[in-house]
Amino acid sequence: MWSIMRTRARTMTRFVLTQSFLPVSPNLCNISPLLHCSPSSVSLGLTGSSSSCEVSGRPFFSRSFSGLQTMAEDSVTYLSQRAAAEIDETLMGPLGFSVVQLMELAGLSVAASIAETYKPSEYKRVLAICGPGNNGGDGLVAARHLYHFGYKPFVCYPKRTPKALYTGLVTQLESLSIPFLSVEDLPSDLSKDFDVLVDAMFGFSFHGAPRPPFENLIQRLVSLHRDDTAGRKSPVIVSVDIPSGWHVEEGDVSGEGIKPDMLVSLTAPKLCAKHFCGPHHFLGGRFVPPSIAEKYKFQLPPYPGTSMCVRIGKVPQIDLSAMRETYVSPEFLEEQVEANPFEQFNKWFKDAVAAGLREPNAMALSTAGKNGKLSSRMVLLKGVDEDGFVWYTNYGSRKAHELSENPWASLLFYWDGLNRQVRVEGFAEKVSDHESEQYFLSRPRGSQIGAVVSDQSSVVPGRQALHQQYKELEEKFSSMSVIPKPKHWGGYRLKPELFEFWQGQPSRLHDRLQYTPQEIDGKQVWKIVRLAP
Repeated sequence: MWSIMRTRARTMTRFVLTQSFLPVSPNLCNISPLLHCSPSSVSLGLTGSSSSCEVSGRPFFSRSFSGLQTMAEDSVTYLSQRAAAEIDETLMGPLGFSVVQLMELAGLSVAASIAETYKPSEYKRVLAICGPGNNGGDGLVAARHLYHFGYKPFVCYPKRTPKALYTGLVTQLESLSIPFLSVEDLPSDLSKDFDVLVDAMFGFSFHGAPRPPFENLIQRLVSLHRDDTAGRKSPVIVSVDIPSGWHVEEGDVSGEGIKPDMLVSLTAPKLCAKHFCGPHHFLGGRFVPPSIAEKYKFQLPPYPGTSMCVRIGKVPQIDLSAMRETYVSPEFLEEQVEANPFEQFNKWFKDAVAAGLREPNAMALSTAGKNGKLSSRMVLLKGVDEDGFVWYTNYGSRKAHELSENPWASLLFYWDGLNRQVRVEGFAEKVSDHESEQYFLSRPRGSQIGAVVSDQSSVVPGRQALHQQYKELEEKFSSMSVIPKPKHWGGYRLKPELFEFWQGQPSRLHDRLQYTPQEIDGKQVWKIVRLAP
């Protein structure tokens, strides 16, 4: 990461990147070659080196995976140790950054990278092995953030630094009751007690051979890799900026060093990262201003949205057959549910809203025409009461046409963050024109014009044609305070005849409670049964 704490005495030099200084293109696959770095174009006063930063001139590509951007590794700027130190000095000097700021952002980047790849449902137990310098400080910060992300962190911090910054980090972790383990307290077999091992022992300024107890800790991580090749399941290893024991520029020279599964490079990858062969390489931190990026001709991927990390290189090959989640949920028992399925739905829906899930009212609507061919699409729930579930659409759309031939339909709500889904089956009918009118008038003006413009499901010559129609109607309605609802637009109400509430559980022993109406003593009640998962 960064280092140079305003003094050039002993430091664990590292550094981090932060701002997205490269613009996000709508088509990153077709970008022309970006910034280049050569001895003639940038000089950092180095000797014995052809260039401080090595890049390829090939264009980078972008690919979406788990919400992250991806950049080809041979198109990335790699920094020498000297260049990294000089950038560090600039950040900590004229740019006014403090070591506290940089360490906090670096640790957050590490935690975010881990959370992006290793979900706490399967990789909950994390051991952060922290060295005495800033790299170790990054590990301490990462452990704190991982705790708040839902992991169960442990910390091994054998050579504590007696400075206020580090003692403060320790106090913060202790206040969360995060256990500190001595080297002697560590289990002989780390694979039995931990799912993720964070290697935060040494940064890029480290020289020479590791001394006790770190040489032993490094060997224990190396031995885990050997055990894994022998067919035993091992915890994943995440190295912070530099795999401890590697040469900052030449990598794992002996070939006997740590083989991390993930490398989180900070600011920009160091030259040794070219030798990283693990499946997950991330760039972390977001605080280097454009002036630094321009001076050193950085060629790095832009950070997507508000993310603190971005993937570098190819996304690992996906084995669909191995993709699975381990669900951990409270028991969902018959004696705990509401007798009325509408009340149970409202209860779960409020939970989804309170959990901050994105668009908890999104639902998959499935319909079929008289030919029996099914079609599904996502729509938004806009009302629910004892009469049914309401959504709005174009009456000329495919779903509307199918409902006119066959009113039977189903809805599916999926709330991933709560391990829950709800299925609702029944028949659909149009809501009254008055009800549609009232909802239409409540919509944003732009959405109202969009509903008039779109002849849903019909073929259009291109997107520009829609924009042109929109502009024309925007001008037409500019003097009108109220835009009239088009006749082809309105709502449907699905009247349920079956509910199923599903909650994920470990070992695929999911809870499934089904409600169906039945008549008892002349009164309609809902019968609740449990279905096999």
